[in-house]
Amino acid sequence: MSTIRDVAKLANVSAATVSRVLNNDSTYKITDETRAKVWEAVTKLNYKLSSNAKRQSPAAAVNSDIKIGCVLSVTKDKYNDPYFMAILSGAEEQLLSKGHDIAFIKTGHELGDQKVLFNTFNEPISGLILMESLHTETYDYLRQRVPHIVGIDTGRLEIDNIGYDHHHVSAIAVEHLIGKGHKKIGFIGGSGLQGNIRYSERYRGYYAAMHAANLEVDPQWVIDCMWDESIVIERINQLIDAQHYPTAFFVASDLMAMAALSALYNKGISVPDEVAIIGLSNIEMSRYCSPPLSTIHIPAKEIGKVAVELLLARINGDELPPRRVLLPTELIARSST
Repeated sequence: MSTIRDVAKLANVSAATVSRVLNNDSTYKITDETRAKVWEAVTKLNYKLSSNAKRQSPAAAVNSDIKIGCVLSVTKDKYNDPYFMAILSGAEEQLLSKGHDIAFIKTGHELGDQKVLFNTFNEPISGLILMESLHTETYDYLRQRVPHIVGIDTGRLEIDNIGYDHHHVSAIAVEHLIGKGHKKIGFIGGSGLQGNIRYSERYRGYYAAMHAANLEVDPQWVIDCMWDESIVIERINQLIDAQHYPTAFFVASDLMAMAALSALYNKGISVPDEVAIIGLSNIEMSRYCSPPLSTIHIPAKEIGKVAVELLLARINGDELPPRRVLLPTELIARSST
């Protein structure tokens, strides 16, 4: 087991400096560079604070037998994505029904800070609900610290995963548009950690449906919005200004689909007469758009509940191989198509 001296040696600082950084001691001035070196060394050595140095908060005493955390998938500046909030709501509801609660909620972006990462997982954690794949270094750190992790569509094959068939729902959405007579169909989605939208299963489902119908995929109509509404609006504006836009879009998120509706409305493009839009997830507000948004219903709340059931089963001794659970989906046709 690593000691504070090991951390000090690796960070090339004194043991006293390490202690001050770990305890947030502001008596002495410590540069950000030094703090970063200390936290990097702490992470690499998997160093744990001694029991005397740990600070017990009142919440830590609640349900101390089982401590479950959650890592949300959100952008840097957004913590209110209705889809992931619905999953979280389902998880919280199921945990409460079992006499537990969520000990902490962090985002993938927050865990990119080594200090936050260390402080979050310094105390023993029974299990974790992971809604984001995370970068390999961060994920490996969590695997070392947390005995049981259940993912929400993370693509990590060595842990249980709950979700839906991304490829299938995308094909269903595109087939719906084709059934409405559309041949020029675009795709809007995000590349995520893959860095290339064409690695996305939702894009692949779109492409497969287009290919099966012998329809051309125009690269200019494939938009990687990086899950940012402003990029959706900007790219659609560019297509309209260039008079080169499809007659329909499959958008891999209801929030992004609503941004597309807004962009089309501001440009005077009628939906669905000139351009049809279908989204994905069926968040509550999608039915109140103008026009109401066609979408694929994803049982987000149930995904959270099933994730909790699997996690508690693991904590209670389930040693079966990792499994992938896909929940059923449903096409919801509204006025936008």
